[in-house]
Amino acid sequence: MTEPGHYTHSEILSQPEAWAAALAVVREGAPALRDFFRSGRFDSILFTGCGSTYYLALSAAAVAQELLGLPARGLPASEIWLNAQSAYAPNGKTLLVAVSRSGETTESLRACEAFRARGHGEVLTLSCYPGRALTQLGAFNLVFPSGQEESVAQTRAFSTLYLAAVALAALWAKRDDLFEELSRLPAAGQSQISNLKSQIQALAHDPSLDRFYFLGSGPRYGLACELSLKMKEMSLSHSEPFHFMEFRHGPKSMVTPSTLIVGLVSESNRAHELAVLDEMRAMGARAHSLAPGGRDGEVAFNSGVSETARNVLYLPVGQLLAFERSLHNGLNPDRPNNLDVVVRLDAGAR
Repeated sequence: MTEPGHYTHSEILSQPEAWAAALAVVREGAPALRDFFRSGRFDSILFTGCGSTYYLALSAAAVAQELLGLPARGLPASEIWLNAQSAYAPNGKTLLVAVSRSGETTESLRACEAFRARGHGEVLTLSCYPGRALTQLGAFNLVFPSGQEESVAQTRAFSTLYLAAVALAALWAKRDDLFEELSRLPAAGQSQISNLKSQIQALAHDPSLDRFYFLGSGPRYGLACELSLKMKEMSLSHSEPFHFMEFRHGPKSMVTPSTLIVGLVSESNRAHELAVLDEMRAMGARAHSLAPGGRDGEVAFNSGVSETARNVLYLPVGQLLAFERSLHNGLNPDRPNNLDVVVRLDAGAR
């Protein structure tokens, strides 16, 4: 019988190797992927998923819009399936990028089917298991086996699929420099995990903490949402995500000395984001920034890659925080309460 959290721990630590394998898949398909995007002449991009992969969609859309200059947004698959008229415009040609770890989530399948039936664009799918239903629904279907997992809560799958989405955006934007930067992430991730593991463990096992907030803006907001979800799923703790500046507008009323605020700090808005954390410290919160540098209160990592490429490195740190907090609470991170690996609706849900 395995120890509680055995699979989750292994999946978090093995992410750098999974990233390298995912980048190899995109690199191998690069010529066809470039042709597919160029010939599509898309007017907009819509990323979709459920749960974790919805949060992935938020971040991937922000990166794609920044790199490609095309309107891009992320929506839950259920919105595309059930509320198509408010999800995307009927005029213009849209690329729907559907992301699913399992390739079997009902809402994602229904979203792709409904989108194809309306005839307003093409579908591209990203998943981790070959031969699943989703892999039959796209004009282009990419599978990343290195993201496969035994545990319920996504960690390795999320970061692998997110990195694949960033690599696609770099490829389509003809940013060969960025694509090559991504190849340095596995080594940077391995170093970061080794250097920060004990620091994160000590923080997670602090018995004085009882609520957690994750702050991120731009492409990092979706990642903050995902890390907050990991804290909820694994440790059953009170946890919420916010944009940095929005935390001042009401949520700060929840700050107490038992609050931990984790900020996914950017280079471009570093001063503004650190000011928010400083303000929350003055109110009594514990506030830690994940940022390049070494200021007091920072969980520092220096990857040597640009901000757009580096965002995936926030994930292992936050995942380890949730994992260790789960163990602190006497729970099994591999099997979160009330959750299943795949959400399937009954056959009548059409």
